[in-house]
Amino acid sequence: MSKTIINDRVELEITNQIAFVKLVRADKLNALDMPMFEAIIKATKQVSRNKEIRGVILSGEGKAFCSGLDVKSMLKNPMAAIKLLIKPGTKFSNIAQDVSYLWREVPVPVIAVTHGKCWGGGFQIALGADFRYAQTDCTFSIMETKWGLIPDMAGSIALRELLPIDRAKELTMTAEVFDAQTALDYNLVTRISDDPMQEAIAFIDSLKQKSPDAISYTKKLYNSAWLSTVRQALTLETKLQRKLIGRHNQKLSGAVHSGEKGPEDYKNRS
Repeated sequence: MSKTIINDRVELEITNQIAFVKLVRADKLNALDMPMFEAIIKATKQVSRNKEIRGVILSGEGKAFCSGLDVKSMLKNPMAAIKLLIKPGTKFSNIAQDVSYLWREVPVPVIAVTHGKCWGGGFQIALGADFRYAQTDCTFSIMETKWGLIPDMAGSIALRELLPIDRAKELTMTAEVFDAQTALDYNLVTRISDDPMQEAIAFIDSLKQKSPDAISYTKKLYNSAWLSTVRQALTLETKLQRKLIGRHNQKLSGAVHSGEKGPEDYKNRS
């Protein structure tokens, strides 16, 4: 087990090949200030580099997953807010977008385990995960219009995959706060549970029975192909499959499935 604290805002603990990334600004309901933005981005890069990790669980300490942007903090330092939008993160995104978008680039499954408030920027971070497991008490909101703004943290990338456009416009324009069951009905969360953390751990543990390369490439395939053209999707299928066939983990998969070998015989993802 290893544990690090990043910028006094994010705790990163790696246990049993699972990276637990926890927002630890509980006194502010894990609201997003500049150190939090920077810490989340650092966490995404650290877990991406670690080839032993089989999954990531993203959560928040205290009474909320994340209540959104720390508006008071940003008003005290307007230049910080401007930097979020103009300072490059990846080659085509900025810092504000990267706290959500980079979870899509992490080459293992990412589960956001949400509770309490999951509002505004917090909801956009959760939308960057592959799965959202919500506690029954969790509430959600695309809240930016309350402050005269629009969602600007890459949440629109996930919303176009999950919602019809009229529903996305309605939730954004009204800044409606809705409960976990409504989020499930809208397809915005994967499941709701009284103990979403244990369900998230169990899910990642179940994936350890599979080749880490196959799981990683499945994420890459669907994230890239879901809204692409038919030609692009078929080309990517072929490209990724060629990389898998004949490698150690692919050849071992049948033996693990039959019980002849154990999942501990898999090599780290390539």
